[in-house]
Amino acid sequence: MRVIAADGEYVGVMSKDEALLEAKKRGLDLVEISPTATPPVCKIIDHGKYKYQQQKKEQEKSKKTHQPEMKTLKLSFSISDHDMEIRANSAKKFLKRGDKVRVVLPLRGRENALQDTAKEKMKKYVEMVSGDIDIKIEKDIKKEPRGLTMTLTTNES
Repeated sequence: MRVIAADGEYVGVMSKDEALLEAKKRGLDLVEISPTATPPVCKIIDHGKYKYQQQKKEQEKSKKTHQPEMKTLKLSFSISDHDMEIRANSAKKFLKRGDKVRVVLPLRGRENALQDTAKEKMKKYVEMVSGDIDIKIEKDIKKEPRGLTMTLTTNES
């Protein structure tokens, strides 16, 4: 087997017993790095430290992956255009990050009689959000007991 030292220095090609003796002499462990190579490659390293470094690499890899979340944005029946733009920018930020956006427009009292106007506000909001990104309406505008809701997502997800 081909043996490499902890600092990357090439030790040589030797038998398994010789490699184990060399590792014991250095006070370290013999770890098989590439068993399919001809001859197999082994490294003389501290096995505990090696496992710790592998675990840290896995943690870093999993930390970089983003898990999509459901973000809720609330509109009101009498929302101004500027406030709607601010919420549209928030939705764009969430959608670009890969999250889903649930838009809620609660209706109270007499507002329930004006559902067509509320739906128009929701459609206007979708137009504002879809300005520079490609969005998909996952769940269309739906009447719920407390108002209207819909779910937006990007076309990539």
